[in-house]
Amino acid sequence: MSHEKEITIYDIARQLNISAATVSRGLQNNPAVNKNTRKKIVDTALALGYRSNTFASSLRSKKTNTLGVIVPRLNSYFVASVLAGMEDVANKEGYNLIISQSLENAGKEIANAHTMFNNRVDGLLISLAYDSENIDHLKPFFKKNIPVVFFDRTYPHNESTSVIIDNYRAAYDIIKHLLDEGCRRIMHLAGNVMRNV
Repeated sequence: MSHEKEITIYDIARQLNISAATVSRGLQNNPAVNKNTRKKIVDTALALGYRSNTFASSLRSKKTNTLGVIVPRLNSYFVASVLAGMEDVANKEGYNLIISQSLENAGKEIANAHTMFNNRVDGLLISLAYDSENIDHLKPFFKKNIPVVFFDRTYPHNESTSVIIDNYRAAYDIIKHLLDEGCRRIMHLAGNVMRNV
């Protein structure tokens, strides 16, 4: 089976009889390159089937513009809403998300964190699994100064940020509403006490 040669900026440069540096700047929409030349570069790149090498670019810039997200499960309205908000904000800032789920399993969470680290994410957003007892698996992120943000299910740590709701206030508001509606026999079923939610 024959493999087609990968198209490079040098192929585009040869086709247009311009420098590879100009092609590179044109593909990045750099205003230093004439608008018409930029259009020719993009059109030629599309015609030739050029794909940018984001891996090589990220090695040069030491930035992938990718954020890792680890959630306990994807199949909840809450998580889906949070992910939609994250993606909206990240995309506006030029970032993409890599999303994985731990399935409430600390071992899977550890494996996911290693995968995110090895994929060189620029930051990690994580909601811990119920059975995560520590965050040793996040030490590589802290050592490399890669930001870690805990959300919903958090772990106290002075080198990270946590985003949570005020569960006590939310419970108070719910009970007050029920009392205001005339309910008097109220039962509370608690979840796993290992986590903050």
